[in-house]
Amino acid sequence: MKKTEAILVTGGVGFVGAHFVRAATDEGRRVIILDDLSGMGISALDETPALRIPDGAELVRGDIGDTKLVAALCQTHQVSSLVHFAGKIQVGESVRKPALYFDHNLSRSLRLIDTVREAGIRDVVFSSTAAVYGEPKSVPIPETAQTAPVNPYGCSKLAFEWILQSYAVAYGLRYAALRYFNAAGAHPDGTLAEQHDPETHLIPLVIDAGRDRRPPLTVFGTDYPTPDGTCVRDYIHVCDLASAHLLALARLSQGESLGALNLGTGRGYSVRQVLEAAQDVLGTAIPHTVGARRDGDPPALVADSSAAQQRLGWQPKRSDLNTLLEDAARSRW
Repeated sequence: MKKTEAILVTGGVGFVGAHFVRAATDEGRRVIILDDLSGMGISALDETPALRIPDGAELVRGDIGDTKLVAALCQTHQVSSLVHFAGKIQVGESVRKPALYFDHNLSRSLRLIDTVREAGIRDVVFSSTAAVYGEPKSVPIPETAQTAPVNPYGCSKLAFEWILQSYAVAYGLRYAALRYFNAAGAHPDGTLAEQHDPETHLIPLVIDAGRDRRPPLTVFGTDYPTPDGTCVRDYIHVCDLASAHLLALARLSQGESLGALNLGTGRGYSVRQVLEAAQDVLGTAIPHTVGARRDGDPPALVADSSAAQQRLGWQPKRSDLNTLLEDAARSRW
């Protein structure tokens, strides 16, 4: 029996990647996951990689920079498109270890994209970030805003966007660079919890602190030029991100290259507001302390996602703050 075409998903065991894989297989798509399983704090929540591999998906453990492996996967599995999530994501670590971030997010990603291009694959969805904007002059931020990242993480993502843009012109690549704002939440069925090793994202840290699974949360900086002095971020539910990737793939398959698109809600919440909302959801105070600002943290990042809504027909459905927190809390029992 002839195999159907497959989507190659790098980093498909990670937080956003696993939700995309679930959404794609729910639609009957065949998925090949390439993941080295680094950065996964799976054991902390008694969840194994197998639980993140639904029917219709196959996990191959390996490095995205392994050109022989990637070429073999493309040929063996009739790969028709690439969704690229794999990469390093910690802003603070990128400031301390820029070489690591340019290696993983740029050098290895370049080898990946060259290999899939040589295999005849033209449709690529890339997991980018709002960090490409640096410290924006105003919010909400449209895609036309100046890109001026303030940390190596954002620089590495923007540089890869430039590669995709150049490859679109030179080689006919069709791509979408989806600039996430702050991914959060979890699958509504209580699975696919956000797990990083180490964990640096606010919402899982808040929930675990409220349940005495971690030391008190540190609020990094209370002197930002924001209404309450703490950083403001636009939190987008991971299931809403997954749906946007599927919609982007559909548009690419129709022959349209999309370029960069923001994915957010258009509403920002401060760290203090997240703490207050989490207290209501959990029914308990969130122990926390105040620390100095972290290197590379902009005061406010809020999306203008009107382009994604218009071009993809996409609307966030689970991204109000209480739903985000409830889904995240349910996944972390």
